[in-house]
Amino acid sequence: MLGLRIIICHKAHTSGDGERDRSKIAAPISGGTGVVTKNNEGSSSITRRGLLGAFAASALVAAPTYSSAAGFLKGSGDIRRIRMYSGRTGEMIDTIYWVEGDYIKEALKEINYFMRDWRTDTLKEIDTRTIDIMAASHNLMDVHEPYMMLSGYRSPQTNAMLRSRSSRVARKSLHMEGQAADLRLGSRSTGQMARAAKACHAGGVGIYSRSNFVHMDCGPIRVWGG
Repeated sequence: MLGLRIIICHKAHTSGDGERDRSKIAAPISGGTGVVTKNNEGSSSITRRGLLGAFAASALVAAPTYSSAAGFLKGSGDIRRIRMYSGRTGEMIDTIYWVEGDYIKEALKEINYFMRDWRTDTLKEIDTRTIDIMAASHNLMDVHEPYMMLSGYRSPQTNAMLRSRSSRVARKSLHMEGQAADLRLGSRSTGQMARAAKACHAGGVGIYSRSNFVHMDCGPIRVWGG
């Protein structure tokens, strides 16, 4: 049993237009004890190359676990952490989800809930590769600001609805597989966010400058938008 400080989702106060009021966020809960468990599911097809430098660049997050050969390899290091808030639900998450080679089951469950489809209130297990890409990119940008998550998991119904409104929404979106996230940072441009994500060499990066967000996923390495 390993003592950990895990901060779970909290409802943030919002203003009338739905924007989060940073001055009124509830204080996080701390002092939890997490059971460290191994999670190797869904991790066999990504590579290690770029994320090694990304995680090594920060003392806060451990060395990554991807290798240029197919397969998931355990890495050494300390901890991995993800910080996000949702302008849609007013929730915030700040959690350590990986410690010394092992994913924390309870923290992953919190991430799955936070990244649920808020329109249908349905959730799906989020691919740990995508979580790692988001965390590594955040470290490379050297910011303390949490991501604003615009879209995580999407149910087929939500994806179809969004696709009917915009041709930019893919019919077989990786959002429906729990493998993608659309993210924004107030202190970094979409170009800066995209450069950090691309430096990971671990998945897809979509740049949506007009809408001010970057898409990150753990699919094939590719870049689009601008």
